[in-house]
Amino acid sequence: MGSGRVAQEVKLSEEQRGQLESFASSRSLPHAQVQRAKIILMAAQGVQNIHIAAQLRTTRETVGKWRQRFVEQGLEGLYDELRPGRPRSVEDERVAELIRKTLETRPVGSTHWSCRTMAKEIGVSKSMVQRVWNAFGLQPHRSRHFKLSTDPFFVEKVRDIVGLYLNPPENAMVLCVDEKSQCQALERTQPMLPMGLGYVEGVTHDYVRHGTTTLFAALDIANGTVLTQSKPRHRHQEFLTFLRHVDKNVPEDLELHIVLDNYASHKHPKFKAWLLNHLRFHLHFTPTYSSWLNHVE
Repeated sequence: MGSGRVAQEVKLSEEQRGQLESFASSRSLPHAQVQRAKIILMAAQGVQNIHIAAQLRTTRETVGKWRQRFVEQGLEGLYDELRPGRPRSVEDERVAELIRKTLETRPVGSTHWSCRTMAKEIGVSKSMVQRVWNAFGLQPHRSRHFKLSTDPFFVEKVRDIVGLYLNPPENAMVLCVDEKSQCQALERTQPMLPMGLGYVEGVTHDYVRHGTTTLFAALDIANGTVLTQSKPRHRHQEFLTFLRHVDKNVPEDLELHIVLDNYASHKHPKFKAWLLNHLRFHLHFTPTYSSWLNHVE
């Protein structure tokens, strides 16, 4: 009787063994990659291909293929080879023209390109336009709002406020303060029905309006505590009342560093006069059009 083919011996270095064990225990790698690592580890222990195939629920041919690939190429051999596919039907020049037109032009009589209008303009299919746009992250149908700060002391103010956040002064509390005006005070027309066995919580679809209110809030950046008050109006009088509320609720031995935006009530003469008698309050104004620096936002 003739003897069958003898499987090639697999020898592992310590580095290879460590990487393969990491692959074999991974929960994020593709299943095929994990299985190949297990094949090589078992092969290195001298297990025959037929037994490896039975334990890993695959074929003996598959085990032999990856054993041979590892012996010839090492770890790199366990990755899939690039498969030849159909050649591209659109030349590089056409793709470049599509991208240039998307970035630099607009269609006649419209505000932006669509897949259909661009496909007709370039002479390619809609799906081709979509693939190119996806590949290069182009979204001509979308826009995003922005506003650049014109504050001449933008850099200095940003450094001041970010410095407060990263390295607050000792024996001090940093508060981000702001107002949210025009909050609608709504009430359901009937009481809410509580959730029970077999049915969900029930609320009426209609409501009664009780006008609007302004929410004043102060965020303590150290622990996330928020001090709030609701006021009927949004003026310097209400703002001062809120700061008096803050003053009463913060221990007297702490300095108060307040981050504010540039709303008119924050710079009112009566508010400035009040500050002269409350010296523990230190104001830090955000640059114009930079409310994102105020964490309470």
